[in-house]
Amino acid sequence: MASRPVHFIWMLDCSGSMGVNGKIGELNFAIREAIPEMQQAAQSNPAASLLVRAITFASGASWHVSDPTPVDQFSWEDVHIYGGTDMGAAFKLAAGALQTPPMPQRALPPVLALASDGQPTDDWRAGLRAIDSTPWGKRAVRVAVAIGDDADKSMLKEFLGNPELEPLQAKNPRQLAAAIRWMSTAVVKDASTPKVDDGSRPTTPIDVPSMTKGEDDIW
Repeated sequence: MASRPVHFIWMLDCSGSMGVNGKIGELNFAIREAIPEMQQAAQSNPAASLLVRAITFASGASWHVSDPTPVDQFSWEDVHIYGGTDMGAAFKLAAGALQTPPMPQRALPPVLALASDGQPTDDWRAGLRAIDSTPWGKRAVRVAVAIGDDADKSMLKEFLGNPELEPLQAKNPRQLAAAIRWMSTAVVKDASTPKVDDGSRPTTPIDVPSMTKGEDDIW
């Protein structure tokens, strides 16, 4: 049988606060280091074909990687800080990619992976409604990581759209690396496993790692 595509979209906060204590550099490092494990996770399931993209948001939002790229060809170019926290603009960009077309009807549920360290500075709820209004947005597997103590965790929980789920909390580089690794592997494995698809988003949470405090808490 031909493999079915799984679209994985990073949505990454590049606001000015991500420059504090080197958070943006640690985010770049964590994603770059997670790619080989992401590739291995995809290779373990030949029934699915993993395609990766990335959106950055700060003052506005833009595609950092615009083309759905096969994970075995995917490499990471560093993102940089450039202003506010226009998360709603990022959601609207993602919503455009979750229409059919361009999403094929025979795809598996996409993965929306959000990372932020602050409070949205635009109408994020309008952006979230745009995602929810698309067939694939409703079915998407959603994961989020709150970077540091200032991230809007209640907003991230609302993005997840499931009362059983909580955003991951990363208070230091080690925890951020662990969160990104999990988002890139366990979530991919779950999303790329063909299931009976009734058009709804999963209601049973994936096993989420325990992000306990460490001695190097710095954010």
